[in-house]
Amino acid sequence: MKNHFLAGACALALLPTSQALAKHVPDTLPRITIPAVSSGNGSLTQPNVELQRKVINQNAGSIAFVDGEDYKTRYASTIRDALKDTPGVFVQNRYGQETRVSIRGSGIARGFHTRGVEILQDGISTNLADGSGDYYQIDPLALRSVEVYKGGNGLAYGSSMLGGAINFVTPTAHTAVAPNILRLDAGSFGTVRTNAQISRVVGDADFLINGTMTHEDGYRDHRQTQAETVNANIGYRFNPDVETRFYLGSFNVDQELPGTVTLANALNNPTKASAAALAGDQKRDSRTQRIANRTSFKIGGGQLDVDTWAIHKSLFHPIFQVIDQDGWTYGIGSRYKDTFTLAGFRNDIIMGTRFNGGNNTALQYLNNSGSRGAQTLNAQQDAFNAEAYLENRFWFLPQAAVMTGAKLFHDERTYHDHGNLALNPTPKEDSKNYDGINPKLGLLWQPKEDIQIFTDITRSQDVPDFSDLNQTIGTTTAFVPLKAQDAWTAEIGTRGHSGRYGWDITAYRSWIDNELMQYTTNPNVPAATFNAGSTVHQGIEFGFSTELARDVLSETSGDMLTLNQLWNYSDFHFVDDLQYGNNSIAGVPEHVLRTGLTYKHKNGFYLNPGIDWVPDGAWADQANTLKAPGYVLFGLQTGMQFDNGVLLYLEARNLTNEHYISDISTIRDARTTGTEIFHPGDGRSVFTGIRYAF
Repeated sequence: MKNHFLAGACALALLPTSQALAKHVPDTLPRITIPAVSSGNGSLTQPNVELQRKVINQNAGSIAFVDGEDYKTRYASTIRDALKDTPGVFVQNRYGQETRVSIRGSGIARGFHTRGVEILQDGISTNLADGSGDYYQIDPLALRSVEVYKGGNGLAYGSSMLGGAINFVTPTAHTAVAPNILRLDAGSFGTVRTNAQISRVVGDADFLINGTMTHEDGYRDHRQTQAETVNANIGYRFNPDVETRFYLGSFNVDQELPGTVTLANALNNPTKASAAALAGDQKRDSRTQRIANRTSFKIGGGQLDVDTWAIHKSLFHPIFQVIDQDGWTYGIGSRYKDTFTLAGFRNDIIMGTRFNGGNNTALQYLNNSGSRGAQTLNAQQDAFNAEAYLENRFWFLPQAAVMTGAKLFHDERTYHDHGNLALNPTPKEDSKNYDGINPKLGLLWQPKEDIQIFTDITRSQDVPDFSDLNQTIGTTTAFVPLKAQDAWTAEIGTRGHSGRYGWDITAYRSWIDNELMQYTTNPNVPAATFNAGSTVHQGIEFGFSTELARDVLSETSGDMLTLNQLWNYSDFHFVDDLQYGNNSIAGVPEHVLRTGLTYKHKNGFYLNPGIDWVPDGAWADQANTLKAPGYVLFGLQTGMQFDNGVLLYLEARNLTNEHYISDISTIRDARTTGTEIFHPGDGRSVFTGIRYAF
């Protein structure tokens, strides 16, 4: 029945109904457009927003584009506020800055940080050398735009993960909406945030600095957050054909952890922290510094970008034990893109290479109320990656192109346990190498300027990171040589704009072998990872927008009423598994819907009531015996943009104070395992702020 449903959805995807290609319609839904915002002219190292949107929409596959100004009209505390209206992206806050992002089921069972999505900032990877990553260093107020390349479409940046890639683009002095921006936000749960940005163009040089300070006491006990982030870039144009840009970042986040609780406590006592989190004073304090450079060259009709980067990260993380880590990641890459005539036809090409590696000193200690006790682990984690990729679009008709591409990669993971007299007296070394080639074949048809229909098939491979490979077994840590996760994904969809309607619809199906899955063994211990057998991820990514009325108040009022609808349908299940049969895979609800009604007036006033609806919650265990309940959340945004650059806003969330589950750390069988695995969602809250761009 599920396969019949998806087949019907594939047919639906060929009808004119999903996202906007051009300036007329929202790129993600819903959207509030604030008038009188400059997009800047861009430069060689970083184009302006209009050109970014045009380039990403040339992909023969499912993508999304978010203009950073669209969510600046509300309290954007994490990347959820930037991505929640993007079809196909499931994004939930666990607590504070800890966010879960899953695209097409990537990392579906992972209860912490991220897996299966390449995280880029300004086109340069921010994942650590082993492929792991988190979103703590991404400041929504420091972004000019976000590019989402779902699934195999991440090949445009060299990604070969199931979920694809997300590129967070920061502004430069050439693309900033104003030379100076000041912002102050405050609201529920002891929230106070300040942000400032300054940018200047000085002859052939330019610079931009953006800084944010955030304090939140949190909805739950023991959930205080203190964060200071700085993003900066300095550019210099040697001549019209050569430009260089340095990116600098510093990200300090002190995050108390409230832990997970039982379903009953999550729904009846949602503000309470777990007993283990309090007893162990569990927290996650991280210090990250990043430096990167992009130097761009115009070569004939094309452009070559040469990237280098280095990331230093230290982590103090008392949980079941005190995790104390310090590591570096280094990388160099090149990316060439060009458009030329081949046998009388237009041809677009992207090709690139990336080499990166790193080392991480991984220490662990007994947790004595949040302090280091006796040492239990003294290890080093080394990773190295080499890859080359190519994507080509051959326009065999003026309105149609065939896309071909492939990525070759070689990844090395080496684990050195130096031994510890207390628990691991014998030093040992383990390693695992991964190699592969991931092809892509797609077709893009653009019957009209603002309408596209596409289909493609791609292969992905997700290599385990050290959180997967190093597993806590009893009181010791062991290296488990897991296989890479392999998948073939087929998709068909359409996006465009016609009259009053805008749409973005994709139906997809992934056939996966050796899916990297996790289950919680103890609420305080990082989940164990194993390779599943055959699994299937399939679903529908649906976004729709329609202009209901213009000049609502009078024939000359210049106001507009717009309806926006998002629907993510996710059917992820085992295939004839020896233990779980054809059960649903735990972790993501089958249906997620979001409806928004937006009223805008030409004088800058806007009003946006919205509804988040999850009809039935996600399974919590792979045996499908315990499920989170569904929920409905009501929200409201309103504000005023003045001609002098001042923006005032007010946002209310969860108006009915609904008790609900925001995320789950999955387990195998709730009948035989502890069920302290639920993250309660935040209660009713109100935020307000002022922004001055001048």
